Amino acid sequence: MDAPRILLTNDDGIDSVGFQALYDGLSSLGDVVAVAPADDQSAVGRTVSDAVELSDHELGYAVHGTPVDCVIAGLSSICPDADLVVSGCNKGANLGAYVLGRSGTVSAAVEAAFFGLPAISVSLYIEGGDDWESLATEPGDFAAARAATTHLVERATTDGVFDAADYLNVNVPYRENAGVGGPLEMRVTQPSTRYEMGAERNGTDEIALTDGIWEQMRGDDVDDPIGTDRRAVADGEISVSPLTAPHSTQHHEALDEIAATFTATVTAEEN
Repeated sequence: MDAPRILLTNDDGIDSVGFQALYDGLSSLGDVVAVAPADDQSAVGRTVSDAVELSDHELGYAVHGTPVDCVIAGLSSICPDADLVVSGCNKGANLGAYVLGRSGTVSAAVEAAFFGLPAISVSLYIEGGDDWESLATEPGDFAAARAATTHLVERATTDGVFDAADYLNVNVPYRENAGVGGPLEMRVTQPSTRYEMGAERNGTDEIALTDGIWEQMRGDDVDDPIGTDRRAVADGEISVSPLTAPHSTQHHEALDEIAATFTATVTAEEN
């Protein structure tokens, strides 16, 4: 692909440092059109609005809406001639199958896939316990994520990767936690299927929702098998999961039989 036109979005907001890092890196490859939320829209999933306001921004366009709003507005109106969509770089990992539907970063890539465009979602895994938000505050802290993204944009869009995958979900370890001074390696992975959400009642009026997996990662106690996204970043590797967007399954004979045995006559009283 010669000088691709790239729609760049995210869910942390257009002014986030990770967004700036990817904008700078991708600008060396092609024409980057920034269409991103005006403010933080983390964990909104595939929420979509009826209408959104658009504001000019020094990098492009700030949308007063969700990441999915940005992709729809971008590909339908602002830059319908885009060649691919990149979403990120999110500050904080998006790991595991159960997280994919919650993430605004990943949801933007999924929405692009329904438009028939290749897409890449990029997140930075930051180990650090309760103080993780105080880390990765400069564009240089996203250097590894920027390098991984530009590499994938250069190669994956021309080497047939998107013949089999609709989008790539990329998670990059924060450089301070990746290896011991050596280069980062990239691994092709699958989202971990482990699920350890739980709930605890606090008094009578509140229930606290907990995620046991993140507690384990903070304690360096990750036992996910090799080949999963979580295992890769815990080992200091860049995780790249090739994924598909349509929510479908293979032909299901058992369900065919169940459907074939159902017949109902609905009477007026039942309505």
